[in-house]
Amino acid sequence: MAADGVRGTGVMLSQADEGMRLFKMAEGTPAEFDSKAAELYKAQVDARIASLEAEGALLTGKDNKKMRAAKGKEVAELKGEQRYVDACKIVKGLEPKFGNFVLKAAEVPTAETQAKETEPAADSVKKAKEKKEAKKQESAGLSPAETKELEDLKQKIIERKGLLKEQGMSGGQQNKDEEVVAMVNRMNELKEKQDPGSTKKEKDAKKDAKKKTPLSQEEQKEYAKLKDEYEIYKAKCRTEFGYTNKDLKADPDIQEMEEKLSAFEKRS
Repeated sequence: MAADGVRGTGVMLSQADEGMRLFKMAEGTPAEFDSKAAELYKAQVDARIASLEAEGALLTGKDNKKMRAAKGKEVAELKGEQRYVDACKIVKGLEPKFGNFVLKAAEVPTAETQAKETEPAADSVKKAKEKKEAKKQESAGLSPAETKELEDLKQKIIERKGLLKEQGMSGGQQNKDEEVVAMVNRMNELKEKQDPGSTKKEKDAKKDAKKKTPLSQEEQKEYAKLKDEYEIYKAKCRTEFGYTNKDLKADPDIQEMEEKLSAFEKRS
């Protein structure tokens, strides 16, 4: 039993030694210093400092003030000299601040080395992410031609309604015009492609209105922007197309904006 105990203890010690070895490998190799040279240099400078201080002590009185100050300055320079500072540190068992008396620099695994090892994997993930984003933008965003088509449609709808207004049609009748309906449908398709999930956003806005959750900072900006667009569009319908209050109420774009504004107002 005693032999088994000793044998088991030996295994445990072996595992502990291996663990310490691996730990030291991870820490790297410590630097090696020339302690003897550091001690010798420190002793020489200390002797020079002691000599200067003794000379300064003999320079008494006002007449020797400048010379005494010069000796003190020389002492200060010696004590602050980098080689002397490093020698003092090595004698105390510390690492030199300025790299003097180093026989072999320390070898420490750097973050740069670890980064280089992980660069291929990181680049692969980055490229995959960029490719995914590019596909997402390609499928979700509008092409330059579609963006121009959307802007043209908005203008054409305004112009078509203006023409119908001149023909004596009310706002409700204008909105039922086949050409206007077709352009509005196409415009909504492009808007949905430009902002995927916009329909879902409207549903979520209605749910949030019921829950009476406060508006986020982003929603507050959207609310303010929508109010401006709503007022500008209403004014344009009155001045350019001669809309009456009844025509404004029947306009589908105004109805949509009022519905969104109402949802925001309930939560603000």
